[in-house]
Amino acid sequence: MNLASLLSKDRINLSLDAGKKDEVIKDLVYAIKKGAEAELIVSTLLKREELGSTGIGKGIAIPHCRSLAVEKLEIAVGRTKKPVNFNAIDKKPVSLLFLIIAPPQDPGNQYLITLGKVVQIAKEITKKNLIQKPETPEDFITMINDIEKGLAKRK
Repeated sequence: MNLASLLSKDRINLSLDAGKKDEVIKDLVYAIKKGAEAELIVSTLLKREELGSTGIGKGIAIPHCRSLAVEKLEIAVGRTKKPVNFNAIDKKPVSLLFLIIAPPQDPGNQYLITLGKVVQIAKEITKKNLIQKPETPEDFITMINDIEKGLAKRK
């Protein structure tokens, strides 16, 4: 599974202006869906956040959920202009977010596989201090592709 192949430049926003967790989540969801379906997904994600933050630390969060509002796995990526309080496990604000939404019936369990892959890539991004490096969505996809190639070589 290749994460870069799931990314789309029109769903990568490297200059989110939202100042709060719920605003950032809403902006990312609206990159995928609009209207009532989007509001349903936002509500589901915010309920998921109440159970425990998806802020994994070192400035990265991976909000995720399953929803009937999508027919296949969907991903959006956002980077905030100013870090946002996300109640992350390390108590530090978040500036890079990977949003993952999958349907309840998920062939091949792509949801969990993708979530694991994003965590693996996020570790590389923080280790190499790359959160602020990409300037365009295309640069971001290239960076993810390069990280994935590096990880594949280690196996």
